[in-house]
Amino acid sequence: MCEYSATDETATMPGGDRKATSGEALLRLTLFGAMQAWDAEGRSVLPRSRKTRAVLAVLALAGPRQVLRTELIALLWSRREREQGRASLRQSVHELRVSLGPHAETLLQAGRNHLLLLDDRLQVDVRVLTAATVSQPQGLGLYRPALLSDLTGLDSAFDHWLNNECRRLTQHARSVADGLLALQCETEATIDAAERLLFIDDCHEGAWQALIRAHSERGDRAATRLIVDRCTAALANAGLAPSAATMGLIESALSSRPAQNLQFCEATRGIRLAVLPPRALECDGLASLSLGLAGEITAALSRFRWISCVDGMLPAGQPWQRHDPDFLLDSTLQRSGNRIRVIVRLLDVGAGAKVTWARRFDREIDDVLDLQAEIAAETAAQIDPELLLHEGERLASRGLREPAAYDLILRAIPAIYRLAPCGFQAAGEMLAAALAIEPGNAAAHAWWAYWHVLLVGQGWAGDPLAATRRAGELAERAVTLDRTDARALALAGHVRGFLCKRPEEACTLHERAISLNPSLPLAWCLSGGASSYLGRHDEAIAHITRAQRLSPDDPHAFFFNAALMLPHFLRGDLETAVTVGRRAIELNPSFSASYKPYLSTLGHLGRDEEAARVQARLLALEPVFSVRSAVERSPLVRREDLAFYAEGLRRAGLREG
Repeated sequence: MCEYSATDETATMPGGDRKATSGEALLRLTLFGAMQAWDAEGRSVLPRSRKTRAVLAVLALAGPRQVLRTELIALLWSRREREQGRASLRQSVHELRVSLGPHAETLLQAGRNHLLLLDDRLQVDVRVLTAATVSQPQGLGLYRPALLSDLTGLDSAFDHWLNNECRRLTQHARSVADGLLALQCETEATIDAAERLLFIDDCHEGAWQALIRAHSERGDRAATRLIVDRCTAALANAGLAPSAATMGLIESALSSRPAQNLQFCEATRGIRLAVLPPRALECDGLASLSLGLAGEITAALSRFRWISCVDGMLPAGQPWQRHDPDFLLDSTLQRSGNRIRVIVRLLDVGAGAKVTWARRFDREIDDVLDLQAEIAAETAAQIDPELLLHEGERLASRGLREPAAYDLILRAIPAIYRLAPCGFQAAGEMLAAALAIEPGNAAAHAWWAYWHVLLVGQGWAGDPLAATRRAGELAERAVTLDRTDARALALAGHVRGFLCKRPEEACTLHERAISLNPSLPLAWCLSGGASSYLGRHDEAIAHITRAQRLSPDDPHAFFFNAALMLPHFLRGDLETAVTVGRRAIELNPSFSASYKPYLSTLGHLGRDEEAARVQARLLALEPVFSVRSAVERSPLVRREDLAFYAEGLRRAGLREG
């Protein structure tokens, strides 16, 4: 659907029980992002050892060239004696043969001095990319900025090799994308080609100039303003400033806006938040911690696209009032021995500095830098949803006659969280209206995509297939409009994983979202969900638990618990699944997804009376839900997980179809 979605056949690693046909790939490898490997029947054959995975990756990237054993030893066992390295490589080759199973002899040629991965029955995403040209660019959509992200740190020599490979692939992708952009004449095609190039190199000024020019020519002033902001932010993050040519283009594009649009952009700016340096109630060496903590909190909050965050003491010596903020973040520090207490308060300036949120952190001072980062991450994670709900409810109470897109988005969010059918429908209408007002608003696209996910998940969609397609279109557009919006990336990943049943692609987007904003709990939770769909249940639990630690009282807490129930259930920890499932339902009885794995868990435990009550509540929300519809809609990849889920529903008494 978009240029970076893995629609190429070589990127699709299908599951299911089927036999390989003549000429079909016996091994499919994904090297962008975390490494994945599937056989012809769709089963994962990824070796357990990271160094064996690295051997497989080097062979795949080298093909059809033979790789000397000494070369592999130098890359992965550079610090060992020669004979130790040779023995370690032999062990890895043995593990690789076991992982590849019956196809090992066909795929892997192991000589005395070299190894070779045969080409004719192998598909690798990186090779498809390197085959892309300006005239045949299809493989360009497979490019990702991270290569073998789960294999870094194995050996300094391997890390150096990996960095060189990343640069080589990025240069090739950038060259093809640059050539494609140069060929475009139509405005829409130019926008798509420029966005494709910026996904590869977000400091490419030629692409930014083409994008600004295209949106300006199209007359979409809001989108032009957004592109200018993205351009300056991307260059600033890299320590660069726009060139004279880019600045001239920006000035020309912005100067063409009428006066009323200046007011409109100001109205859609987002929240202005001033972070005041924490006040130390004692002077026991807390001054440096105070300044460091303020800086960490400012940096963490600045990762949320809709929050305009300023340091309360910048520019030097000027008071926070000069920034005209909407909210203040005030905090105090107290120390007792090796313990520190930080009290953080969010104050609404427009309501007379009323406290709208407060949190107390009690920590041991073992590592000051870790302490600052931990408190900053949790503060940012909890303030974001607090401000979203606070501003949404405030705007709803005001009943603006001509609300801006920004106002409509915020008004929709509380209703999305509550999941009451009437309010939920109104939220969808508000998001549609926001897009009509501002077609280039990435946040409106992302939230409306999420709205469609819930519409399908709750069983409220009259046409689930059409709603699924619409969710995909909106999510892709959100990411295209702003590739640095972590929330948009996370929601786009959720559409890919949950609705489109492509969790491998979802994981890539979630990794990017977490990299952009590690303080976004929703990204951690959705990442955990996608991992669970793939059968990586321990990883799923770790990610979802991280989301809960970041924001214990998050408005999405019901969603977090529903997500956490699934991996516990699928790995057989049924009592924990019951405990977590009950908590999810208590937090939001209207969320139907909470009842489904919970009902299956009760079925496996033989708790018939409770299962009957839960089933009645589920069917009140989704009257046509059945074992068949559960299987058809489930995003679970592994057949054993899907069978376990379906069997529990049958044991709980749910009708078959």
